Amino acid sequence: MHLPIQSDDLQAQIDSFPYWYHRIELPGGHVTPGWAPMAPEAYNVPQDLTGKRVLDVGAWDGFWSFEAMKRGAAEVVAIDDFSDFLGSLGNEDRKAWENFDFCREALGYPESQCQRIEMSVYEVNPERLGEFDIVFCFGVLYHLRYPLLALDMLSSVCKDEIYIETAVCDDFSPYQGGFGKGYPGAQPVMEFYPNNEYGNNNTNWWAPSLSCLGLMTMSAGWMDVEVWKLTENPQALPHCRGFARGKKAA
Repeated sequence: MHLPIQSDDLQAQIDSFPYWYHRIELPGGHVTPGWAPMAPEAYNVPQDLTGKRVLDVGAWDGFWSFEAMKRGAAEVVAIDDFSDFLGSLGNEDRKAWENFDFCREALGYPESQCQRIEMSVYEVNPERLGEFDIVFCFGVLYHLRYPLLALDMLSSVCKDEIYIETAVCDDFSPYQGGFGKGYPGAQPVMEFYPNNEYGNNNTNWWAPSLSCLGLMTMSAGWMDVEVWKLTENPQALPHCRGFARGKKAA
């Protein structure tokens, strides 16, 4: 079992990484200088995950992997393929699993209980990973060329609940005039961005409406589905996010 990093120089180690996506609280009052998640309470993840097996898709630095551990998860599997560079990061800025491994060691979580695997969401299957009680899919769906296929793959390993966070087009459309020119209400539409139309990031492929997100989740096998927005009237693109919670039928 790994013990937490015991070092008076922990902050220097944090500062040595060129880029942090997640803001993660580490021992001794240290916090990594990331900006995400902006409002973790809005994700509506249960405070008690005691005994749950959790899959964290697109884990990046590992905020939600470690949060699941804090909330009592029996096991967490984090996956990422490091395909998103936010439209601006260089290869030298993303250190693959180095950020994750550093935080896991600092927090004292054993690899056997909090493991990470470099793989695409399209490679997820029960033969390789087994089954999970809960799946997190945060900041991933809109980066995927085949989002429905990805949801089908995640459904194949999920016994109970999925939590999804993604860009949505209810309040913003680059094609229709920007903010306040999206698809509000119950319009089940999804915009396609073949280049860098959304956020100047050529890995941003899609933004569904909130209604569409809910229906996509249902189509992949979660029948009890709720959807909500991060911000009711967003004025900045990072706030144009929607959530879905899906629960498998008993």
